[in-house]
Amino acid sequence: MELIENKVYDNERALYNIKDTEVKDCTFAGPADGESVLKETRNIAVNNCKFSLRYPIWHAKRYKIDGSFFDDKTRAPIWYSTDGKITNTKIFGVKALRECSDTVIDNCEIESTEFGWKTNRTVVTNSKITSEYAFFDSKNVSLNDVKFKGKYSFQYIENLEIKNSYLDTKDAFWHSKNVTVTNSVVKGEYLAWFSQGLTLINCKIIGTQPLCYCSDLKLVDCEMVDCDLSFEYSDVDATVKGYVESIKNPKSGTITVDEVGEIVREDSVFESTAKIIVKNKK
Repeated sequence: MELIENKVYDNERALYNIKDTEVKDCTFAGPADGESVLKETRNIAVNNCKFSLRYPIWHAKRYKIDGSFFDDKTRAPIWYSTDGKITNTKIFGVKALRECSDTVIDNCEIESTEFGWKTNRTVVTNSKITSEYAFFDSKNVSLNDVKFKGKYSFQYIENLEIKNSYLDTKDAFWHSKNVTVTNSVVKGEYLAWFSQGLTLINCKIIGTQPLCYCSDLKLVDCEMVDCDLSFEYSDVDATVKGYVESIKNPKSGTITVDEVGEIVREDSVFESTAKIIVKNKK
């Protein structure tokens, strides 16, 4: 590979369409405020670089980014790109990683509103993400050992797997399809309304009014903390360890719980035939 090293660029399309090149210890910033510095690149490796210009990596194919920093001026830093690996990198630009496919992210710190929209085949491991509307309308996403904080995450997503993670996010998984969450904490109110095919295994669920209007919902050995008015109008098969504050008008299926504060069966607009089994009745 060719090497570009220790350079500073601020002009428009500074390294447009470079191929088979390593870009090392370079800075993309300056008064010219040029956009799209690495647009339409092919087979590049970006190592220990700093970015402070808009739209730096668009339409890239076969790219690697390691040890680099995208500051909050890098609006929409990675779009329409394929076959990428991003490691040991901080991304603070809004709207990062949109309509990208086959992306692997490891040991990264990401603060980006609207992160990961309409992506396909994204894998994230050992990373921190802060975002609103993260992974909106995406497909085939995998998260492992991820600390996530935000709002309105994973809406309209399809085929999502999350393991060993901590999610602090309200309104997560709305209208999602085929999601499995294992060995994780899911904190936030109004969890997963209108979801289809959501499975939670050995998870701790925290927050008011979770899991309403769901179809094909499964909980396996989960805990529910501060969860009131749970499962309203949901088709559910659940085993819950410990105490649940209240369950309201589940539509169908079976819910098995150790203890429950209140079971509400009134004012239902749908037929509510779900069976609720309470192991330790007071």
